[in-house]
Amino acid sequence: MRRRCCLLLCFALSAVASAAPQRVDDHHWTGVERIVAIGDLHGDYESYLSVLRAAGIIDARGRWSGGSSHLVQTGDIPDRGADTRRIIAHLGRLATQAARRGGHVHNLIGNHEAMNVYGDLRYVSAGEFAAFAGQRSAAERNRYFERVMQDLKRTDPARAAALPDDFRERWNREHPLGWIEHRRAWDPRWNPQGELFRWVIAEKVAVQINDLVFVHAGISSDYCGNSLASLSTMAHAALRKADDGERSILDDPRGPLWYRGMAGVEPATRPGTVAAILRRHGARHVVIGHTVTKGVIWPRLDARIIQIDTGMSAAYGRHIGWLEVTPEGLFAGYPNGRLPLPERDDGRAGYLEAVIALQPDNPALRQRLDRLRAPASAPQESDEAGSDDAATCGTSH
Repeated sequence: MRRRCCLLLCFALSAVASAAPQRVDDHHWTGVERIVAIGDLHGDYESYLSVLRAAGIIDARGRWSGGSSHLVQTGDIPDRGADTRRIIAHLGRLATQAARRGGHVHNLIGNHEAMNVYGDLRYVSAGEFAAFAGQRSAAERNRYFERVMQDLKRTDPARAAALPDDFRERWNREHPLGWIEHRRAWDPRWNPQGELFRWVIAEKVAVQINDLVFVHAGISSDYCGNSLASLSTMAHAALRKADDGERSILDDPRGPLWYRGMAGVEPATRPGTVAAILRRHGARHVVIGHTVTKGVIWPRLDARIIQIDTGMSAAYGRHIGWLEVTPEGLFAGYPNGRLPLPERDDGRAGYLEAVIALQPDNPALRQRLDRLRAPASAPQESDEAGSDDAATCGTSH
């Protein structure tokens, strides 16, 4: 009897072990029972907390409550809002808490993370700079201005002598308090040990969990021959250089941080290209952010492509939504309900009607439904348009 109990116990432990998530390597996981994926956050801490609470990933106090779930955030945490550093700090705490429960947090690199590293600050909000400011910011800025002027007088004295009277005032507007601290956090040329540079250089461009590949913007035929690890390797090398004057994977319009063809933007990725990419990675779905859907988790090409950038930040209307993957299938989560995600395009109209019922005050959803039902679909709803027609992934970038 005792031997039989021991055998049953061993069998049970073996079954649990075999069902546990397995980390194949840094970019691949298998056996994950539940995945929650969220798109672009753009500095909106309140929306970030809202989506995680609604998805059951955190409790009312902001602590991990997702058990062994894997949380994927597909990039573009910075810019447009003021709370980038707050979100990243909280995600770091969640990662530690999740690991204790057998869960995991995956943060992917988006184009806005890269822009902050190499110095394209067009979308950094005034509130974001202010969040980095401290008691010494004014003095730091004055010292930096003096160095800038000394360099200008040495290298171009004629220009320095001809500066307009309001030059300092304009310079201050371009370098608000907190600007220097922001650059020290992000730019390795200012500080190779900056907290946010170290954070982003440890993250990945793409990961595969079970049969889903997650990437910020999409994979074009230019990069479809690459392994997921090679995409991260190229991005990390370019981030360390932080050079916005040299074209790289970070700012390539057909690269994984910027490419919109998978979202149906012309020239849209053709079905044959998508099929080749999925074969290359042994996957069934590619999950992308980057291109805002205005309130809906949106499947394309029979859910081979799934768009999850619903526009959760205040800059885009705070449309809360997430993708949830369980053994029962694919689901779209919204604050007022959870819906099965159609895995065939001919089910999208009915699905969209159900989403509209959950969000009746969102006119963008009704407009999407009208386009979907129109006799000649708009280009962004066409799954056959475009000229990106590679059918194989035999080469790498």
